[in-house]
Amino acid sequence: MSRVAVTHADQPLGRRVVKALYHDPAVETLLALGTGPAPRAFDAFLADAPERFGYAQADLARHRSARDLFHGERIRGFGTDTVVYLPAHHPGAEREVAEPAGLPRRTAEARLVVQGCLEVPEIRHLVAVGSAFVYRLEPGNANRLTEESELDFDPDLPMELRALVDSDLIFQGEVHHDRLTVTLLRVPTVVAPGGYAFLSPLVSGPRAVRPRPLGFDPMCALLADKDLALAIRRAVDAGKRGIFHVAGVETVPLSTLCRWVGRAEWPLPGPLLRLLAGAAEGLRADAAGALRPDRHLRFGFTLDTSRAERELGFRPRHRIGIGPAADGRPRLEITPC
Repeated sequence: MSRVAVTHADQPLGRRVVKALYHDPAVETLLALGTGPAPRAFDAFLADAPERFGYAQADLARHRSARDLFHGERIRGFGTDTVVYLPAHHPGAEREVAEPAGLPRRTAEARLVVQGCLEVPEIRHLVAVGSAFVYRLEPGNANRLTEESELDFDPDLPMELRALVDSDLIFQGEVHHDRLTVTLLRVPTVVAPGGYAFLSPLVSGPRAVRPRPLGFDPMCALLADKDLALAIRRAVDAGKRGIFHVAGVETVPLSTLCRWVGRAEWPLPGPLLRLLAGAAEGLRADAAGALRPDRHLRFGFTLDTSRAERELGFRPRHRIGIGPAADGRPRLEITPC
């Protein structure tokens, strides 16, 4: 039996993960953590089993708030022994900076969550959701990545990609800790019904035009939101340390992904993209990162998920595709395999 806390539970993927863990008989207590008020979706859980389910607000990018949480009554009262770190995934989250540290929010959160888990002896397991966009990609669409593939340490990486690499290294650094078991799940673009995409530098954020280098249409690995929740549930139950790829059954071209999630395409020559990105950076515009023609907009990848299947018992159970909605219009939907 596990006593689990889940971060960013007030955001879409967090609500999905909380629901999956709440109905897991192996989870004894569940503490949902968010930056805002408890979502109305949790009302039934709070009313039905307040001794088993709770909700607390905390800003995990701020040292004092994180320390108050890990050393406070809520963690202790629920006897938490497992923390699921799900990063922030609201629009614009990938470019947020944590004050006063000046670090990207994702990096600051990773550091403080690891520190909190190490400081509380009762916490024995950390399941961290990382990113598959941390790898260095070679030209072409034949990048078949394993967990041992080379990370991208290019000093010119955009801030949002650098934050993915930095936070990944923070979790990696504790994978072999003698007391704390760290399970790092590297995931690709996560897709939800209705055309929503999360945790992806390719299409996350506002529904705006998505430029890409002319002549490139890289292959993109996908993961359904329900399968992300299933993978986290398997990781919590398995209690295995290490790094694991988690992906779904689909791999589609970037143009198809953009169409599925409602992003208009804008193929532009690479030199023009770089010129526009430089101008946007000079103006400190939010579009600078989207305009920069980084490797992930040119070269595709797929993920070897055999380790997760073998050690966590995870296999994707859902397919992602287009189907008719009630009004007859095409709509992205998640269906069982």
